[in-house]
Amino acid sequence: MEVEYHEEFVRNSSGVQLFTCGWLPAAASPKALVFLCHGYGMECSGFMRACGVRLAAAGYGVFGMDYEGHGKSMGARCYIRSFRRLVQDCERFFKSVCDLEEYRSKSRFLYGESMGGAVTLLLHRNDPTFWDGAVLVAPMCKISEKVKPHPLVIAALTQVEDVIPKWKIVPTKDVIDAAFKDPAKREQIRKNKLIYQDKPRLKTALEMLRTSMYVEDSLSQVKLPFLVLHGEADTVTDPEVSRALYERAASTDKTIKLYPGMWHGLTAGEPDENVEAIFSDIVVWLSDRSRSWTPEDRLMKMMAAPDKLVVDGENSTGNVESRPRRQRRRGFLCGLTGRTHRHSEICDVKI
Repeated sequence: MEVEYHEEFVRNSSGVQLFTCGWLPAAASPKALVFLCHGYGMECSGFMRACGVRLAAAGYGVFGMDYEGHGKSMGARCYIRSFRRLVQDCERFFKSVCDLEEYRSKSRFLYGESMGGAVTLLLHRNDPTFWDGAVLVAPMCKISEKVKPHPLVIAALTQVEDVIPKWKIVPTKDVIDAAFKDPAKREQIRKNKLIYQDKPRLKTALEMLRTSMYVEDSLSQVKLPFLVLHGEADTVTDPEVSRALYERAASTDKTIKLYPGMWHGLTAGEPDENVEAIFSDIVVWLSDRSRSWTPEDRLMKMMAAPDKLVVDGENSTGNVESRPRRQRRRGFLCGLTGRTHRHSEICDVKI
């Protein structure tokens, strides 16, 4: 099947240039939209390319964005000053795509791998009725104790985070060795220059830790349909927390799949036959929940949910009155302001 690939650089509200990309079935309108949230240190155009191509070949429109400082986006390499700002960048771009005329009737699914799972759950928290479902692959709902620094180390680092926020001083084990089982694929990851392979920056590590703790404490507030997939041998993110997400979430439509013997990198680090099984499960789940939406359907869905969500004493963007107005933009990916470059190509894909 032919798949169209497009990429575009846009600017966020702070003027930072961000890389966005998309895959579409070339010969038909997409069944639904899928928005990729990649993991820490990763990127969309290379690391998650197989995911985009596979889902587009199955009939879906797939869109992704490299977070600030990640992949081809600008900013200090892998420096996350604010996790909230990272989520806001994703929300603005993803919603601008959904707002395009040709996509307004499509189902909207989030897809998050590892740290991207936390991004996905926070996007849902921001606007509980907007998204129609989520695929969570080894989500970062909690940092595994096997890779988390000692509490005394965390306490010491917290004392200096505002003094040396960008310093690469956080002691961690090699995540690539722990995440990707297949040696050949592990070597491919190491050769990808867009993937960050240095020690985590101080502020980044603490933001990730705090975010994972927050997500873990708010699992019961997850309401959207979701599929969570986790390798039982994962030592990077804890599969037991995925089980807790499944058990505690308020969602009435929820599915969990635990894969014996599989590691953290389910879609990029396992042998080919395992990867095929993972994507088969994902496509079946998406297919069963993809539909056409009318404006009346959307309104009824919104009206059926609480009109206000309070997070840490403040109204989130889930409050209809406080949600920023989305502006229409021209362009294929129709992202944020200040488009600076666009590129597209068509490739033939065999699935």
